Amino acid sequence: MACDKANPFENMKKQVDVVGKKLGLEPGVTEVMKNPKRELTVNFPVRMDDGSVRIFTGYRVQHNESRGPFKGGIRYHQQVDIDEVRALAAWMTWKTAVVDVPYGGAKGGIIANPKTMSVGEIERMTRRYATEISIIIGPEKDIPAPDVNTGGREMAWIMDTISMAKGFAVPGVVTGKPREIGGSLGRPEATSRGLVFAVREAAKKTGLDLKGATVAIQGYGNVGSFAHKLIERDFGSKVIAVTDSKGGIINENGLKYDEVIAHKKKTGSVVGFPGTKPVTNEEVLELEVDVLLPCALENVLTGENAGRVKAKMSGEGANGPNTLEADEILHKNGVLVLPDILANAGGVTVSYFEWVQNLYNYAWTEDEVNARLDQKITKAFHEVWDMAEKHKVNMREAAYMLAVDRVAKATQIRGFYP
Repeated sequence: MACDKANPFENMKKQVDVVGKKLGLEPGVTEVMKNPKRELTVNFPVRMDDGSVRIFTGYRVQHNESRGPFKGGIRYHQQVDIDEVRALAAWMTWKTAVVDVPYGGAKGGIIANPKTMSVGEIERMTRRYATEISIIIGPEKDIPAPDVNTGGREMAWIMDTISMAKGFAVPGVVTGKPREIGGSLGRPEATSRGLVFAVREAAKKTGLDLKGATVAIQGYGNVGSFAHKLIERDFGSKVIAVTDSKGGIINENGLKYDEVIAHKKKTGSVVGFPGTKPVTNEEVLELEVDVLLPCALENVLTGENAGRVKAKMSGEGANGPNTLEADEILHKNGVLVLPDILANAGGVTVSYFEWVQNLYNYAWTEDEVNARLDQKITKAFHEVWDMAEKHKVNMREAAYMLAVDRVAKATQIRGFYP
């Protein structure tokens, strides 16, 4: 999947500079908002199945802890680099502040392509990485979670690795775990559910009837596929196109979630689903639909292609799918962008719920989890919408203004030690 070469960390810093001026922040406080507090790079050996030893490089970046412990996912991808992880860590800070959960932002990653590795190799890599970053993670310090190419399986391995070192079970060290070892009900669909809640509230504000509304989804992993399921089932929307890393499919009459996901599980891709025409990851962004859901990688909408977006609304299931130039173009063209730090904050919100349940050794029902998530996302959406109306800015600037203001206030209240 082609991505723009824009540096996501530099984009984030530019955004904070703009917002800092709008908020009237002291320049020194703005600098604190822009820079990570701590960065850890680890290079570690893993024994591969053929007996050889391979060195992997991993990162854990902790951006800001003014509002609470660090929180953020771990991704495995061959294109992971330090600036990407820095940007993702900062976005987690803003995301947790927008939905008002008591966390700061962090992110981790390993430069690896797990699709070319065996389960045993992935497990050994995961456990060694967990050991290497164990010096800075923990339930009271930094709580990792799944991200690109990781899930409950990897979180279980990390939890077990840390627990073995401690000598007792430490379920609160990660979130996104399987239910059997302390995971929360509702967590697997949480990011997608939060995204659909945000789209629902935006549709109410703009007068869009989601029943029968057309939808295109770029990225058919966990977030994109569950978004398909929920927006189809709960609102009667018609998903006409979906893509994954191997390509995509389109059918103007609609694609049924149950059928598409069954095909992907059987073949490994949505490509080749019967009764459809092919569509590329680039083309899907430019389809004439009511709702576009970019749920893949960052920087897929740029100054070059944003002007060709025909959707009325773009709900960002991915982190950082737009460059700053794309944002300006979309706003000018009347496309309502629901920014990532609001639209995909459902995952970290339910991760917070999972962490709380772990700390109290008390489990909530799935209905309780979903209802609390709805409350959080709905409240956050309206706070961002009101900020946008008040300051005459787009939704991303409004979300950043809300988030940076909350983090800056917490930073100033705590002061600078010593």
